[in-house]
Amino acid sequence: MFRKRTGSIRVALIATVAFSLTACGVATGLGGDVERISGIPLASEVSAIEDPRSFRGELPLQLVDDPVEPVAADPVPELPAVVTDNQGTVVEVTDVSRILPLDIYGTLSRIVYELGLGENVIGRDISSSFPEIADRPLVTQDGHQLNAEAILALDPSVIITDTSLGPWDVILQVRDAGVPVVVVDSHRSPGNVEELTGAVGAALGVPGLGRELGERTRAQIAEAEESIATITPESQTRQLRTVFLYARGSAGVYYMFGQDSGADELITAAGGYDVSSEVGWKGAKPANDEGLIAAQPDVIIMMNKGLDSVGGVDGLLEKFPAMAQTPAGANRRVISMNDDLVLSFGTRTPAVLNALAVALYAPDAL
Repeated sequence: MFRKRTGSIRVALIATVAFSLTACGVATGLGGDVERISGIPLASEVSAIEDPRSFRGELPLQLVDDPVEPVAADPVPELPAVVTDNQGTVVEVTDVSRILPLDIYGTLSRIVYELGLGENVIGRDISSSFPEIADRPLVTQDGHQLNAEAILALDPSVIITDTSLGPWDVILQVRDAGVPVVVVDSHRSPGNVEELTGAVGAALGVPGLGRELGERTRAQIAEAEESIATITPESQTRQLRTVFLYARGSAGVYYMFGQDSGADELITAAGGYDVSSEVGWKGAKPANDEGLIAAQPDVIIMMNKGLDSVGGVDGLLEKFPAMAQTPAGANRRVISMNDDLVLSFGTRTPAVLNALAVALYAPDAL
């Protein structure tokens, strides 16, 4: 039996533009009157296929960029703001006119924009690519490497970051130059969205707006989870066994993300069965044939560019021949999603969870 709980995603989550997977070679059988989040049909408005394990083929998802929806227009920060950051450092922020939010996920920049302070953002990391920030100069090079010269040239009045970007010496250099640096938690999950948003709001002198945005996002996540439950099997034995694989083929990097990596909570919240807890795969560790065979995944989740970097599913099977001995490999069942969204765990989390759930249990709706 599938859980049939009522509930709909609030209007604030519904994308203003339609999305089609036709360009990816996936047909859509839904009419234009179906409500969508970031272009993907709502889970509560589609039907789960009778046997989700029988579906064959890759599903490349490219979520559209929902417009930023600030919780306030022209907020007036209460400064100075004195906070104790995630590393226990007491930081005083006296000026938020030139904000530089930096992390590997692009989460922090989106939060700053949703707080209504987007006009004060002066630069971006490579993962921050939504339209409103796209014209800001990059301060990362070779992917996710911080560039001290580029950062200092922008003369930031405050930097909001975590430990996901490096080298860390760059952050220390910028701090030594007198720029206030607030380090927030680098852990990302649906469960700590409110805490993360609150930390950013407090550091920028808008603690009330930080709480408001956190509460709004948490409520939207809860509604997304309720919608997802309508197509998710109640029994774990019927939920799709799922693993998250991170790959950068050009660098020979292949990691399977397990317990406490954030990917485990992503899979569970989207209605999948996180295999990592069953096989004892903790954190992010190099992927290997033995681990994949032990996991016996029905589905593999990846980032779009990561899958492209290994030559698609064919390249993945060539790299890990034993994958053919798993249901995911035999069925070529790989779901890929925007690199900057799938593990971002911020204000876009409801859209990410909805898209994954639909791809898992109602793939014919895409």
